Amino acid sequence: MQIEEARHYRIGFQHLGFRPFFLLASILAVVSIGGWLWILTYQGHLPASLNLSPVSWHAHEMLYGYVVAVIAGFLLTAERNWTGVQTLHGMPLLLLAVLWLLARLMPFMNTPQSLLFMAAFDLMFNAGLCLALLYPIVKVRQWQHLAIWSKVLLLLVGNILFYLGAVNELDDGIRLGLYTALYLIVSLIMLMGRRVIPFFIEKGVDQPVSLVNHRWLDLTSLALMLAFIIVEVFVVSPMLAAITAAALAVLHAWRLVGWYSNGIWSKPLLWSLYLGYAWLVAGFALKALSYWSTVNPMLAIHAFAYGGVGMITLGMMARITLGHTGRDVFTPPRVMPVLFLLLFSGAFIRVVMPILTSGSYAMWIMLSQLLWMAAFTGFVLVYAPMLVKGRVDGKYG
Repeated sequence: MQIEEARHYRIGFQHLGFRPFFLLASILAVVSIGGWLWILTYQGHLPASLNLSPVSWHAHEMLYGYVVAVIAGFLLTAERNWTGVQTLHGMPLLLLAVLWLLARLMPFMNTPQSLLFMAAFDLMFNAGLCLALLYPIVKVRQWQHLAIWSKVLLLLVGNILFYLGAVNELDDGIRLGLYTALYLIVSLIMLMGRRVIPFFIEKGVDQPVSLVNHRWLDLTSLALMLAFIIVEVFVVSPMLAAITAAALAVLHAWRLVGWYSNGIWSKPLLWSLYLGYAWLVAGFALKALSYWSTVNPMLAIHAFAYGGVGMITLGMMARITLGHTGRDVFTPPRVMPVLFLLLFSGAFIRVVMPILTSGSYAMWIMLSQLLWMAAFTGFVLVYAPMLVKGRVDGKYG
């Protein structure tokens, strides 16, 4: 028995998808923003052979690097529960993670082919993830999960658009790839949030609660999100994008009201998800305001990406890691409320302070980056041992 437990302790890192991908994603969250901060502070640049602007690299690595790694870890783990089929594990899982890692390293290999190698590794990772997620769905014929899988497939398409633009084979390809990714990720998080956030709240608060959901709201918000992506990214109609964004802000604010319970405020793994979803609502509101006022449209982007996606992914990684390593999800490490507050404060500084104050924009950006790095550094220090070691109960997972 002791030998078997030692074996699980040693190889836990490759048992399920959340382990390598959550660890790699959280490390990238620190390193990538650190590199971006250095570029902004010291006017640094990427190797000329990469043929990417620092802004494009930053956006791509946060979306297709950090967030897609979190999505990979989440879905490779969740599908095992949904379908009852063992998802990618062992050496194939590690090989998929290596493809992701090689793509992240290529920008710093100052060779004439660095961009092509980056594209090759990144797209192989995207394609491998799509196949790995499709297999359990097809095996047990649970076609309802194809709605989620299709968004992962579309992220592969978006990444292809990005690289076609980067190698000058598609006009506007970089913009199409980046904005397609951002809004697909927001859409996926809202779809998954509809599944898990009210469920987590009902199970996690200390008093009985029954949350309100509306079928008409679910269907309307999905249709409006599709319309928003079309008019914002592809048709490029600022007025129609503003109208649909305003409607989405109202609908998802209504949804949040139905999910509210006073009991979430004593549970950091609940209020972090709730506030993250609220940042997505703020993103749609700011997107609408940027058309009818002087609000900088980049503030909406960072409400989506920093506040919404950042807080929700950190909260989900924290909860899933506890649950799937045999720990109690209702008693997270004591430092987690501090880390969530650091991230929320960083989002507030990045999004709200430029609206409240006319100056010091560069200072707000720098401070928000430092707070992001502090939050994810804390997560890595606390959660890395959990992600590397086997389950505390000795089970496989």
